[in-house]
Amino acid sequence: MKRLQRTATFLKPIVFIAILMITTSQSNGQTVKPSSSGYVPANGTQVYYEIYGEGKPLILLHGAYYTIQLNWGQLIPKLSQDRKVVAIELQGHGHTPYSDRSLSRTTLASDVEKVMDYLNIESADVAGYSFGGQIAYQFAIQSPKRLRKLVIISAAHKTAGWVPEVTSGFKKMKPELFANSPLQAAYDAVAPDKSKWTKFLEQMMALAGQPFDLGDDNIAKIAAPVLIISGDNDGMDKIELAKTYKLLGGDHSADLQPMPKSQLAIVPGQSHVSLMRQTDLLKVYLENFLK
Repeated sequence: MKRLQRTATFLKPIVFIAILMITTSQSNGQTVKPSSSGYVPANGTQVYYEIYGEGKPLILLHGAYYTIQLNWGQLIPKLSQDRKVVAIELQGHGHTPYSDRSLSRTTLASDVEKVMDYLNIESADVAGYSFGGQIAYQFAIQSPKRLRKLVIISAAHKTAGWVPEVTSGFKKMKPELFANSPLQAAYDAVAPDKSKWTKFLEQMMALAGQPFDLGDDNIAKIAAPVLIISGDNDGMDKIELAKTYKLLGGDHSADLQPMPKSQLAIVPGQSHVSLMRQTDLLKVYLENFLK
């Protein structure tokens, strides 16, 4: 804890708070074991997946530096009660091995489609949190026929979607600040090669520090219904978020014209990380939207 406090002035709150909240939440709540798990050959690497429950498929994509359990462990037992939940670990995360291949959102979204092919899933609902939400957006853009509905939790489709403090924080992150953190402990517990931890961090941080934009025109072309969930203080620029919702057909008077197919939920009193701890609320949002 003293090490975390010493580095707090350098790390932006979004990173420091994430580490603290993971520390206090790892053992809370119900857990379930996957009915099956394994690896899928995808674009020159192996992608790890876990399956829970039965029913219509729902694919979960975690945030940066997380594992399936760190991100979704408290929500999977609720979602898998009446859904087939397929949770994926992205390149270098968790069980999925580190790879020297170029790290790009396009490739990661293609990995998701490869997993669907392997599991004989023609189309699915997709939910992504933070970095996983970026990949979910990219999946919707490049694989529209494979998508039913899209859920984006605290994620932007371009750099301008974050407040300046967050983008500045991304540029200042360094691997040594994560040493001996709960994030590293989770990685060490399941990674096929623990020696790749620093290379994995460097790869992810390099990508995070680069400006990106998936394109407003591409977002506007998403035909699937989209649910955007954001904490009121989660680091997302709410003006840009409103613009994104408008691109998806929202932001008009539903008393005067049909209700839009997409939805926007702003959850009060929540940060980027604390939002994912509101499992009962998220379950209600997802179930009402996906049913």
